Amino acid sequence: MATEIYLVRHGETMFNQLNKVQGWSDSPLTIKGIDDLKKTANALSQVHFDNMYSSDLKRAIDTVHLIKDANQVSEIGKIKKLPEFREVFFGSFEGDDIDNTWQQVALAAGLKVEKDITSIINQVGIARFRQATKKADPRHLAENSQELDKRMERAISVLQELTKNEQRVLIVSHGDFIKTLAIKYWQQSDGQHDIIFPNNGSISRALLADNGKFEIIDYNIDAENI
Repeated sequence: MATEIYLVRHGETMFNQLNKVQGWSDSPLTIKGIDDLKKTANALSQVHFDNMYSSDLKRAIDTVHLIKDANQVSEIGKIKKLPEFREVFFGSFEGDDIDNTWQQVALAAGLKVEKDITSIINQVGIARFRQATKKADPRHLAENSQELDKRMERAISVLQELTKNEQRVLIVSHGDFIKTLAIKYWQQSDGQHDIIFPNNGSISRALLADNGKFEIIDYNIDAENI
């Protein structure tokens, strides 16, 4: 039996609005973020979940509680927080301007000045992009590809253990983490080039089999299309 997983990206935050790098750093949900999440919560209000989980960052915790409170057909207890589903860590770039950050990463990757993350990834590949981010980070704390891959695999392993007797669960996570999962585990991705960044409040669905096989089956679905 496979467990069906609804991966939800948290609502818009202040850092999203201000175009700042937001990995393990946190900022509050905006009014727009909360309003958009109400649409997601309403769309999921009649979907039965055996459990709901969340990244341990506050923007994800606030999001999962909003969805939980709106659901009318599930009996969800205390939300378990999973640090494995945190956003990608950007080290010294946390809180910096996104465009300036990608310029520095592009130079570290051997490219000309480039502000668009998709262009960088499509030129050098997702693995080299992560390596360049760590190289460009003055303290070299940002997660590289190997570190992130290891964490993603650990996240799936933790989830498999938690959901042994659960048929459908919801997890609130983060845009770059969900996107990187999809690059690796979605058949429509070639595992190398960039894909569209999931929208705030969007839903991606995955199946987790008893043998540990993880597969993304729907990606970046907006509430009105559920």
